[in-house]
Amino acid sequence: MTLGSRRLVAEFLEASASKAPDKIALVAGAERLSYADLDARANRLARALRARGVTRGERVLIQGDNQLDTAVALFATLKCDAIFSVVNPQVKADKLAYMLDDAGARALIAEANVAPTWLDAYARCVAKGGSALRSVMVLGTRPEAVARAVDAGRSAGLPEVVSLDAAAAEQEARALARHGIDLDTAAIIYTSGSTGEPKGAMLSHRNVDFASWSVTALLENTADEVILGVVPVSFNYGLYQLLMSVRLGARLVLERSFAFPVQILQRCAAEGVTGFPGVPTMFATLGALGEVPAAPLESVRYVTSTAASLLPKHVAAARRWFPAAKVFSMYGLTECKRVSYLPPAALDARVDSVGVPIPGTEFWVERPDGGRAGPDEAGELVVRGAHIMQGYWGKPELTAKFLRPGPTPGERVFYTGDLCRIDAEGYLYFIARLDEVIKTRGEKVAPREVEAALERIEGVRECAVIGVEDELLGTAVKAFLVLTDEAKGRYTARDVQLKAGAMLENYMVPKHIAFVDALPKTEMGKIVKKTLK
Repeated sequence: MTLGSRRLVAEFLEASASKAPDKIALVAGAERLSYADLDARANRLARALRARGVTRGERVLIQGDNQLDTAVALFATLKCDAIFSVVNPQVKADKLAYMLDDAGARALIAEANVAPTWLDAYARCVAKGGSALRSVMVLGTRPEAVARAVDAGRSAGLPEVVSLDAAAAEQEARALARHGIDLDTAAIIYTSGSTGEPKGAMLSHRNVDFASWSVTALLENTADEVILGVVPVSFNYGLYQLLMSVRLGARLVLERSFAFPVQILQRCAAEGVTGFPGVPTMFATLGALGEVPAAPLESVRYVTSTAASLLPKHVAAARRWFPAAKVFSMYGLTECKRVSYLPPAALDARVDSVGVPIPGTEFWVERPDGGRAGPDEAGELVVRGAHIMQGYWGKPELTAKFLRPGPTPGERVFYTGDLCRIDAEGYLYFIARLDEVIKTRGEKVAPREVEAALERIEGVRECAVIGVEDELLGTAVKAFLVLTDEAKGRYTARDVQLKAGAMLENYMVPKHIAFVDALPKTEMGKIVKKTLK
C-alpha cells in the first residue's frame, strides 16, 4: 500500500473481503463475523439507508458502543457516499440534540436501551425549530427491547422508526454504485467538549487513508494482527482501531469496557492478541492489580497509548503484563488523528517527550511574532500533513482560526493551540494548552510542569493543576491530588508544598492543595478541568 493510494474508506473493507473473505474480521462476545459477512451486512444496510434518502454527503449519526452493528453501520454509511459520526451511547440528551442539530443528521442509528435519550434529544430539536432527522434505525440484541423502542419512537411522532435488522433484511447484499472521491468528507468526529461546546472535526477519505497508513506503518502492522478494541469506537482513538484493522485485513476483538481487567486479559490470551491500544487509566488499573488469575501476555508485540501523558508507572505496568511488547507513547488531536510518537527505544531516556513526527508528517513550534522557535523555545505547535482535518463542521470562523495558510500555495496547516517545545534532536515536548497557562505573580505557569513534579511525590496517584481567583495574586495555582490508599492521611497541604518546592520555582508551587477521591474525566481518561474549582 503506497502513500498515494487515495482510497475511499469503504474500499478498506471491500479489499479485505475480496482478499480473505472467510477470515474473521470482528469478535464481540460469542459473535464472530468474517470479512465477507461484514461486507454483505454493510451492503444490505447501505441499501436500506439509500432507500430512506441517505445519499452523497448526508450525515448519519451512529449511537452505538463497541459491537458488530456499530461497525456495520459505519461502513454502510460510507457505502452510500454519506458521512458518519459515531456517538457514545451514554451521551446525554442535550448533547445528542446538539449533535443532531449541528450535523443536520438525516438518519440516526441507535441502541434500543438508550431510547429515552434519543427520544428526548429529538423532542429538544423539534422544540428549537425542527429537525432534519427523517429516520431512526434501532439496533439491539433483544427483539422485545427493539420492538418497544420502535413503538415508543412512533408514538413520539418521529417520521420513521424501524428495526435495523428488519430494514436490512429486506435488501440484497450487492454493493451500491458509488460516486464519491477521496476529497469528500467521510466522518465528523466531535470533540469531547471538555473546554466548551463540542466541535465537529470533518475528516475526508484522504485524511483517514493517510492517517491509517501512517500509524500502521510506524507500528509495522500486518494482516496477522489481532487487536484489542476496548477503547470506545465513539472516540477518535477507538474508531481508528476499527478502521486500521479493516484496512489491514486483521482481526479486531471488541470489548465494551475495561471495568473487569482480568477478564479482558484472559480474553486477550484466548484470542492471541498482538496489539493492545490503551489509555493511561487502563495502565493505572493494570498497575494496581496484584496476584490475579491471569498470566503476562507473551503474544502482545506492541502497546500504544494516547489521550494523556504516559507516566513511568504506566510504562512499568505495560511491561509487567506485556513483557514482549514494544511500548509506543503517542500524542495527537482529534483534528489530525496523530502528531507524534515516542520510539520505544527512546521511552526511558525521554520519558517527558511526546516524540517525533509520525510518517509523512511535519511539525514546528511558532513564536507569537510568527517566527519559528529555536531549540527548547516555547511556542504554539503547528502541524502539517495529509491528515489535517477539512475544518469544523458549520464553523468557518473557528476553522479559519486553527487552519491557516501553509508553506505551499493553497495548503493549510493546523495551529493546535498547544504550547510546546522541540529540543535540538527534534523531539517534541508538550507544555500546556495555551488557554490553560496560569499567569501568577507576574510569571506564566504551565500546569503540566507542576503536575509532573507532583506526580513524582510518592503516594500521589494522579493530580490536576488549575488557576483560581486570588485577592492578592489575581490568580493562584491550585492542585487537586488523588492519593493511593497507603498514602491517605500521610500528607498535609504543607507537606506537599514543601516537596513541590524542592522541585519547582517558588511561583510555581501551588498555593492551594485539595485532596480528592477522584478527578472528573472523559471516557478516554482526560481530566476535565473546567469542573474543578
